Amino acid sequence: MALPKTAVSALAAGGLVGGFAVAQQTGNRPLGGAVLAAVGAVCTTSWVQGSGPARGVALLATYLGAFGASHPLAKKIGAWPSVGAVAAGTALASQLISKS
Repeated sequence: MALPKTAVSALAAGGLVGGFAVAQQTGNRPLGGAVLAAVGAVCTTSWVQGSGPARGVALLATYLGAFGASHPLAKKIGAWPSVGAVAAGTALASQLISKS
């Protein structure tokens, strides 16, 4: 069963923030990546179930793209502002692209 649209959007943003926070607090980047991956898997499952495979894959690409984009953006605006910006963008994309 797909999560409600707002819940999965918030979860996606939380996965980006949480993955970074875990990596930063523990000094263990693979652990942060595991958080990012686990949340991404839950979100993708929900997106596919609620919106179909095409939208689900598009939103997964958005989630992964946000992770990638946060790195160069962090060099310009700082780590936490970058993570906040890409998390907000991902949540917005999820709200706009998801059907349910």
